[in-house]
Amino acid sequence: MDACGVNTLSVVRRCLLAVLAFGLAGTAVELVLLEHYETAVQFVPLVSVAVAIGVLIWHRVKGDALSLRALQGTMLLFLIAGIAGVGFHFRGAAEFQLEVDPSQSRWDIFKKAMRAKAPPVLAPGLMVQLGLVGLVYAYRHPALDASELGSQSLSDGVMK
Repeated sequence: MDACGVNTLSVVRRCLLAVLAFGLAGTAVELVLLEHYETAVQFVPLVSVAVAIGVLIWHRVKGDALSLRALQGTMLLFLIAGIAGVGFHFRGAAEFQLEVDPSQSRWDIFKKAMRAKAPPVLAPGLMVQLGLVGLVYAYRHPALDASELGSQSLSDGVMK
């Protein structure tokens, strides 16, 4: 606790949870507005966000170790989906650049693909960022058993 009697770590966790919730909601709205559901692969981020919102609500209501582990698993899937998404977006942009001018060097294709507006190659990186925010929120969370974390004490809901 700090001098004001506020558990700083608890406040930081609540802020991280809020950032994650707003990020998920914003991502869902953006993906729907962009009609990011033309192919089966494009459904992955939409389904991931929907699952994450459900798990987040579950964790907020229950606050137990099981819901926290589910959140961690979902956030790990976000990391994987984000990295894969960057690959898919890059491949799509590079294929388009190759169709436009097949005589381009690989370096020129790479540069143009990275600067492409559609599909934006680094946009799926948001999934990675959200996944990291969720994992940081869950790191040494008090809902986890103290013995599971390898720690001896649990005080005021914050691991020491």
